[in-house]
Amino acid sequence: MTGAEILVKSLEREGVDTIFAYPGGASMPVHQALTHSKKIRTILPRHEQGGAFAAEGYARVTGKAGVVMATSGPGATNLITGIADAYLDSVPLIAITGQVASPLIGKGAFQETDMFGMSLPVVKHNYLILDIADIPRVIKEAFYIAQTGRPGPVLIDMPKNVQEAKARPVFPETIDLPGYHPLPTAEDAPLRQMLDLIAGAKQPMIYCGGGIVSGEASAELLEFVERTGIPVATTLMGVGGFPENHPLSLKWLGMHGTVYANNAVNEADVVLAISVRFDDRVTSKVERFCERATIVHLDIDASEINKNKPVQLAIQSDVKYALGRLNAMLEEEGKARVPHDFCAYPAWYAKIRAWKEQFPLSYRKSDKVIQQQYVVSLLSEMTQGKAIITTGVGQHQMWTGQFYEFLKPRTFLTSAGLGTMGFGYPAAIGAKVARPDVEVVDIDGDGSFLMNVQELATAHIERIAAKAIILNNQHLGMVVQWEDLKYGSNRAHTYLGDPKHKEQIYPDYVNICAGFGVKCERVLHKKDLRDAIQRMLDAKEPYILDVMVPYTEHVLPMIPGGMSYKDVITDSARSKLTA
Repeated sequence: MTGAEILVKSLEREGVDTIFAYPGGASMPVHQALTHSKKIRTILPRHEQGGAFAAEGYARVTGKAGVVMATSGPGATNLITGIADAYLDSVPLIAITGQVASPLIGKGAFQETDMFGMSLPVVKHNYLILDIADIPRVIKEAFYIAQTGRPGPVLIDMPKNVQEAKARPVFPETIDLPGYHPLPTAEDAPLRQMLDLIAGAKQPMIYCGGGIVSGEASAELLEFVERTGIPVATTLMGVGGFPENHPLSLKWLGMHGTVYANNAVNEADVVLAISVRFDDRVTSKVERFCERATIVHLDIDASEINKNKPVQLAIQSDVKYALGRLNAMLEEEGKARVPHDFCAYPAWYAKIRAWKEQFPLSYRKSDKVIQQQYVVSLLSEMTQGKAIITTGVGQHQMWTGQFYEFLKPRTFLTSAGLGTMGFGYPAAIGAKVARPDVEVVDIDGDGSFLMNVQELATAHIERIAAKAIILNNQHLGMVVQWEDLKYGSNRAHTYLGDPKHKEQIYPDYVNICAGFGVKCERVLHKKDLRDAIQRMLDAKEPYILDVMVPYTEHVLPMIPGGMSYKDVITDSARSKLTA
């Protein structure tokens, strides 16, 4: 077999059924081999970055590694943003790049880049294959590393001459990585300490993140909460890891999280930080975050413990194991599971309830315009929270997190760590490929959607019924919000329309989509929105809604960067944001 054929066979052995791959000179042999595969569907994105995000979408809804491939040079470098995105959000991804022939490496050959060196800061591991005999082992190791422990991207760089060489492959059945221990399990002693702290707490809180989702620990978390009665706030990456219709859910915390979640976590006396990394969008001024609490940090990755925030009790463990063991201990103590009517901390519940009543997620409703919050709320109602939702990055991303009610893990796909505009629609494509039985809708902004608009062609040609709602305010909304806050509303290149013809809607997404063979309708009036959404949901093909919304809306609440939860800007302080 050729090296390319061995690569494809190795992918098949790992259960790969889909690869997003854009061909070029240094990857052509693999594409030729893929045409003969009966098990792998090769989807041609229209840009390598779109392919990377689609592979991420696939991975985020399945938990399996998504696979993307590009040629050498610019094809490979176009993957870097997607690889970095997967790295920061702990998403399993296999990125395969063609490389110039091995004798030319380091010679400045046509379309040569050092992908091994270039990708080092944003991968969990990477490989440069120089021997055809290594291909089966490398592929098996790469999937194991990407999918176990704290998930992440693995890059495989493969010179063209290795792809074209021939050998008799030996496919390994086992993996030998002596220095890699992906599933640490906590001993009972620190878990007992954790339960003792809970027993002495009066105002405990759980602050949990994306590791609950990637660690498949949502069921264990729910049981733990219902045995202890401790309220829960998630990070943006943790959304869906705990059902938001649960009486102990406070939704999510951070810069644009709920006031009551931020208050509760910061005023708790014991904080159980589970599978989180204390990132700045949650903590803001980190030294003032949870400054009166005893913090327990449970995480699979030892490098995250005490990195951003010193804690009083650190537990390194696979979260599914740790929560399962904690539940068993609570069962032994006679702590029964109570799905409703929690009574463990009545004074604490009352305080949280008062915050919820004083600072609900709300907005000043208008009948004159279609507000972004209304669009998201209506979609949540019409889909009953059962759709898979992707987003781009910006105001629409925050409103989606606030006003869509997420009930299950792997239903909210967003670029949280890297904050990558252009993520939403290609991620929706990947998610729909992985879950064709579920409605997939990208809630996007006009600026973010345009960054990978070419993937409409992929959706049309491949018959992938990924939908999108564009909240079109003709501006870079989140930057505009900061301009209003810090710069007296001076607009510094944040208007996306045509300044000479402001009465026109530009770009014209209806005609753009038509050019790609995708249906699109523009919605101008609130009375027309529900029927338009229903037509979109009923469609069996890609369908885009271009919904015109005002640029004057701001995402609130908001904790300005570098400030504490007490400095939050709420709806009552809207005047601080508008000139």
